[in-house]
Amino acid sequence: QVQLVESGGGLVQAGGSLRLSCAVSGSVTIVNTMGWYRQAPGKQRELVAVESRSGDINYAESVKGRFTISRDNAMKTVDLQMNSLAPEDTAVYYCTADLRAGDSDSWTHYWGQGTQVTVSS
Repeated sequence: QVQLVESGGGLVQAGGSLRLSCAVSGSVTIVNTMGWYRQAPGKQRELVAVESRSGDINYAESVKGRFTISRDNAMKTVDLQMNSLAPEDTAVYYCTADLRAGDSDSWTHYWGQGTQVTVSS
């Protein structure tokens, strides 16, 4: 079955950096959009950054200039380099992807299990 597995979360001091990674596995035919969302305690899940297969990128305004998304289409992975981290970046970060799997000819949306990022002041 299709799996999205995140790694790289953890504790970091304000001003520091972390790099998150997400790997897609299973009987995947092609991956369209890949990216990251996050959810802080008591708040709704919000978009952080997404990248299409062709390289078009959309960042949340709050992370522009600090975070960088990148993907490897052949390896079916997507990374998020997070610099100048602040306490307000503390959240569970979720990898997401729109893909085709198995014999399906339609796009299906998948989510990873999430990885915790905590930024201390």
